Amino acid sequence: MMQIRLASAGFIGVLGLISATAFSPFVPSAQASPSGHAPHGTVTIDGVTVPDIGPLPTSTPMPATNLNYAAKINLGKQLYFDGRLSKSGAISCAFCHNPGTGFADPRQTSIGIGGGVGGRQSPTVYNTAFNHLQFWDGRARSLEEQAIGPIHNPIEMGETHEDLVRKLGKVKGYQQQFRAVFGSDVNLQDLANAIAAYERTVISTNSAFDKYVLGDPKAMDEAAIRGMALFKGKARCILCHNGSNFTDNQFHNLGVPQVGPAKEDLGRYNVTRAEKDKGAFKTPTLRSIIETTPYMHDGAFKTLEEVVDFLNEGGGASQNLSALMKPLNLTPEEKTELVAFLKALTGEPIKFQMPKLPK
Repeated sequence: MMQIRLASAGFIGVLGLISATAFSPFVPSAQASPSGHAPHGTVTIDGVTVPDIGPLPTSTPMPATNLNYAAKINLGKQLYFDGRLSKSGAISCAFCHNPGTGFADPRQTSIGIGGGVGGRQSPTVYNTAFNHLQFWDGRARSLEEQAIGPIHNPIEMGETHEDLVRKLGKVKGYQQQFRAVFGSDVNLQDLANAIAAYERTVISTNSAFDKYVLGDPKAMDEAAIRGMALFKGKARCILCHNGSNFTDNQFHNLGVPQVGPAKEDLGRYNVTRAEKDKGAFKTPTLRSIIETTPYMHDGAFKTLEEVVDFLNEGGGASQNLSALMKPLNLTPEEKTELVAFLKALTGEPIKFQMPKLPK
């Protein structure tokens, strides 16, 4: 696995998006440890030891088979925003992973081609470069595999891979760029490589938390500081949301109530067929979590306060409930402080400019 150095990006306004010229990989203005590895140390709760939370590394993972560079990222961004990837010509990647809403979908579950309603909430693209597996059930082993999954899903984009390659192969602008970037005509693998290259630039970092742990004592207020102590202690959040990206990249059953169109969702079990994985879903990053409402795999909760209340009760009823779940007995003040800390994980806005799509 190669590493992408994170390059600096400018920031504007309250809405964070990435510009077409900000495609050199982007570097946090607040640097992590000199070695490029973060965080340091561990935390132990009830005999369970996990990595401590901390700032992101100064580089992001990148497969040696898909090295990032500006022309490829620019092509990937065009594809990400192009509705022609769908059969109807109207559903792009950004339709469900919108930069204006935290690269996620504010709807409980996403709407696809022909108004079809999916059974799961669209996860954010923020920091997916650091995920070991993609999708709520981890069925994709890489961003490249994830990028093309929704295209042929009949509820999402509803296009066959063969027809998509044929369709985009007739677009002169794509013909020229694929030949320049990959030395080949339009093809599915390089399309996936380009989209994944763009997604690896979508990084949420430089939050108040990052600045605080890197030495700025005024970056977080007192409520958030107390909330961080709860996060790493009484509230037990760190048992699943640990490391620099606030996820253990594992799958847990929290007993989340199943809402939306799906009557039952077995989660990770659908991939592994292991009994222990029934009802288990991937731990999401908490970075910029305030931007990516609603929450959980089915969008069951609209606010962070609702999530905290649910977890404070020890989760929901399930025969396969994670052993990590237990009542927390947080006071109203402690719950408020915990939410204050979660809000302090909001990264600086990412500069954005809509790409001009080729003809």
